[in-house]
Amino acid sequence: MQKSSAAQRKTLHILHVDDLQELCDIVRHSLGRDGHTVESFADGAAALARIKEDPAGFDLFISDHHMPKMNGLEVVRELRRMAFRGKIFIFSSEIDEDVNDVYLQLKVDLVLPKPIIISELRQLLAEF
Repeated sequence: MQKSSAAQRKTLHILHVDDLQELCDIVRHSLGRDGHTVESFADGAAALARIKEDPAGFDLFISDHHMPKMNGLEVVRELRRMAFRGKIFIFSSEIDEDVNDVYLQLKVDLVLPKPIIISELRQLLAEF
């Protein structure tokens, strides 16, 4: 007997950081319906503080690049210093080639432009 795709799907603990509250709400509710747990934060410093509480507790870190207090690059550098083992996705409406290259040097798993298309994000997570 074959398992249903829902039974085979891995559920993830995701930390999502974006200063647009509406986008945090959309991501949290949409991915929550798929069984994922999503914790949302409005700035990089708050997100980093949460990860420091439980670095092994998150499978995926999704971040905007432009944020108050700490931008995406600053947070990713800290995650790498901590040896964060989860995947890292960056979504941003404005990343120039130099910044993109720095993310690649930091071994970010994925850099995608905004707007975030939820169906595409779901597909990426299904391949996780």
